[in-house]
Amino acid sequence: MSSNKNQTDTQTKRKGSSFLSLLIAVIVVIACVWLIRTYVAEPYEIPSGSMEDTIEIQDRVFSEKISLHTQGISPGEIVTFEDPETPGRTLIKRCIAVGGQTVDLRDGHVYVDGVELDEPYTEGKPSYPLQTAPGVQVQYPYTVPDGYMWMMGDNRTNSADSRYFGAVPVSSATGHAFLRYWPLNRIGTL
Repeated sequence: MSSNKNQTDTQTKRKGSSFLSLLIAVIVVIACVWLIRTYVAEPYEIPSGSMEDTIEIQDRVFSEKISLHTQGISPGEIVTFEDPETPGRTLIKRCIAVGGQTVDLRDGHVYVDGVELDEPYTEGKPSYPLQTAPGVQVQYPYTVPDGYMWMMGDNRTNSADSRYFGAVPVSSATGHAFLRYWPLNRIGTL
């Protein structure tokens, strides 16, 4: 009889130990995912066509966060940032200019510091001024304030961007979009 009781106790201890091991493994995985999403990279699904054809609706991209602290943001980079109008929402656009640079829109073309940008990613779509959001004033040429960035979607005829909501604080940046991971036939760097 005691032999059966010992076997039962041993089996119960193994089950308890296995459950505890599984619980610890789940906690470690959840902590790792949280740390990666908070400090390293975050996935996003693209809900709108403002970056077409560079990034399509329902594409999924990773935005990495480390280089924000080591390199900052440079014109030409695709950046994720907090929507200045809708708290909790993230936007993705291309940085056109940073603090101290002057943006001008002339005849459908973008000029930064008096030099016309070569923008093959717009596929020739014109870049005209937009009616601004309530309370926002943008007059061209526009000098981007220090600590801010001028963001525009690649699909210039279908993008509410800095032409609408003005320059956005660099502090609102959440990462550099660097990789499309879905759909599989379009995997690649951005």
